[in-house]
Amino acid sequence: MTLDVREFFRATNPARTLNVADPEDRKLYIDFSEVRGAPIIEEMRDNISFFSPDEPTVQLFTGHIGCGKSTELLRLAAELQEEGFHVVYFESSQDLEMGDIDVSDILLAIARRVSESLEELEKIRLETPKGLQGLLSGAAKLLQTEIDLSAQVGIPGVGQVTASTEGQFQAEVGIPGVGQVNVGQEGVSVLALGLGKITAKAKNSPELRSKLREYLEVRTTSVLDSINHELIEPAIEKLKQLGKQGLVVIVDNLDRVERKPKPWGRPQPAYLFVDRGEQLRQLNCHVLYTVPLSLMYSNDFNQLTSRFGTDPKVLPMVPVRRRDGSEHQQGLTLMRQMALARAFSDLELEVRRQRVSELFESEALFDDLCRISGGHVREFLRLLNDWIKKARKLPLTRDGLDAVVRQRRDQMIRAITDDEWELLRQVRERKNVTGDDGYDVLIRSMFVYEYRDEEGSWFDINPILETAAAFTVKHEV
Repeated sequence: MTLDVREFFRATNPARTLNVADPEDRKLYIDFSEVRGAPIIEEMRDNISFFSPDEPTVQLFTGHIGCGKSTELLRLAAELQEEGFHVVYFESSQDLEMGDIDVSDILLAIARRVSESLEELEKIRLETPKGLQGLLSGAAKLLQTEIDLSAQVGIPGVGQVTASTEGQFQAEVGIPGVGQVNVGQEGVSVLALGLGKITAKAKNSPELRSKLREYLEVRTTSVLDSINHELIEPAIEKLKQLGKQGLVVIVDNLDRVERKPKPWGRPQPAYLFVDRGEQLRQLNCHVLYTVPLSLMYSNDFNQLTSRFGTDPKVLPMVPVRRRDGSEHQQGLTLMRQMALARAFSDLELEVRRQRVSELFESEALFDDLCRISGGHVREFLRLLNDWIKKARKLPLTRDGLDAVVRQRRDQMIRAITDDEWELLRQVRERKNVTGDDGYDVLIRSMFVYEYRDEEGSWFDINPILETAAAFTVKHEV
């Protein structure tokens, strides 16, 4: 059967995160661990399931935005579930404002997601978490004051919050699509609803977020104690009664925390994970946080590892060439397999290989796409997806690839300063970076990629930049 170009376009959507627990997504998944330098997911899984199943662990995970971290974390979640753990995975960006986060925000988001997950297990019923309920009751009173003031000055879209003085947290918050809920009952479901409404209000309003944070930050120890003793520990006990091994919380997307300075000048990532890291590691269950890649190259790195007692695991690019510039054949092969899986997911690998000519006018052109992507998974899919959209027919031709690469290159070079061209030239020659702020910008902007091999970590420039005339000229000077 001939492949429809529209189906191929949808299958290569770069924004799609694969969940290997889904049989259909499993067909599209390619395991790159053999060429990425280490079996990272297996190591993180074994740290929990083999070495410390009954003791809380904390792990950090990082890498370039779009390199496949979420897909790998969902794979980790699936494997831990197969080994008997109850896993709570969530994307923190859905709950938090990434430009303005504090530790109390993260803790409340975790409590909310754990509560919601437990509510889905019909056999688990926990006693009312009175400490947390009391904290939420105080927060509700605070929000009531702020919302009343907002209403007086005519701020639209803000509902009403009320709280009783008995610690019975009652909320009627007008959040579109959620409706009104009376939270004067008992149980984890009440906690989840209350947390959900408060965090939603805080995320959407800087003023409410600031006031709520002032209230909670001085009570962080109480928040931690309540979450541990009233939610996590009873949950683990109930889970084990059901034959589960324990509780694992995976907090994704915290690597997207913006590098804005706090009012006192401290960059937000360093503040959260270094200055406040001790509190983030105090939850009494297995927790995995994604962290910004910039922390790996900052002067705070040693403090980071000291706070958490572990080195962050880095998910590097898929190597399409080696540090000496020669081609990495195995990496190229796996990148090719990713495109073929998106096109012919129901076919065996050997059959897929025989149908390359239906997708590309030549195998050399196919390899050029793999090379120009630099082994960045999302960039590969983005280039391919844009190429399909421009061509509107198969097989894809050289002109189409040249056009999308040229467009992407022109977008990138507009942001590069003369000093950064010099740093890029140094990266290309030395294959490494330092803790300099300039290199941090290059990494965050995806101008530089990280790879791993038997010798360790090494770096190279994004291959798209190699096609830039400005880079070529400056490199030859």
